[in-house]
Parts: sequence; C-alpha cells; structure tokens
Amino acid sequence: MENVQNNTKLSKINLDFKDSKYATGRRKTSIAKVWLKKGSGKIYVNGKLFNEYFASDNHKMLITRPFELINQATEYDVRCSVKGGGPTGQAGAMVHGISKALIMFDDKFKSTLKIEKFTTRDSREVERKKPGRKKARRSFQFSKR
Repeated sequence: MENVQNNTKLSKINLDFKDSKYATGRRKTSIAKVWLKKGSGKIYVNGKLFNEYFASDNHKMLITRPFELINQATEYDVRCSVKGGGPTGQAGAMVHGISKALIMFDDKFKSTLKIEKFTTRDSREVERKKPGRKKARRSFQFSKR
C-alpha cells in the first residue's frame, strides 16, 4: 500500500502541450526546455508551479517579466524542464527560453524583448580556479615573516 502512495507522489503533472512552441534557454550551466501555448497564465517548472519551485521573490519576478513587458501576463501557459546550475541560473535560462518561444508566436514581440536583452544568451560563466591560487583570481595572503 505504501508503494502505491509513493508512485502517486512521484508522478508529474501531465499537461496537454500539443499545439505549443518550443525553445531552449541557457544561462551559466543551466538549460531550460520551454513549451509555451495560449492559456491562462500558469507556469510549471519540473512538474511544480513556479511559486513552489523558486523560493526567492526576485526569481519569480524575473520569470514573469517577459509577459509583463508585452502586456500579456495571463495569456500563455508555460511548461518548463530545467536542469543544471542553481536557482539564479535556472531562472535566467527560463527567461531566455520563454522570450525565444514568445517570438515564435509573434514577431512583433521581438523588438520589445530585445531592448531588455531577454533574447540574448548571457554568456558569462564561472571562471575556473587557477593552480597556486585560492580561487580564480584570489591569491593566498602574503606573509612577510
């Protein structure tokens, strides 16, 4: 009986996204696969509502920003699969993917989203640690004696 309950908890929400647009967004080491379709404004991330998935209000605000820019906050449903990186990178990857999918729906959104730089992949990555140093650039404290 316990196995039956565990299986129902693990099953993801099945959403009908047959007539949707697909785009991939990237940021740092995160990759977001985004499906966008006309709907009521629900955003699902890895099977959960984005309010439950992201704890920070800044991340929630960042994800809804592309819809607010085009004045259609509740016109589209989003299903997103995100992996890699942390919450900030994942939120940024989602914004990139959502923006690309919105442009597929209508080209008139492109100029508005391009001004805010949502269509461009943010290429900044973490710099690797160098040998003989504490971090990428931070050196060990110099001691004269």
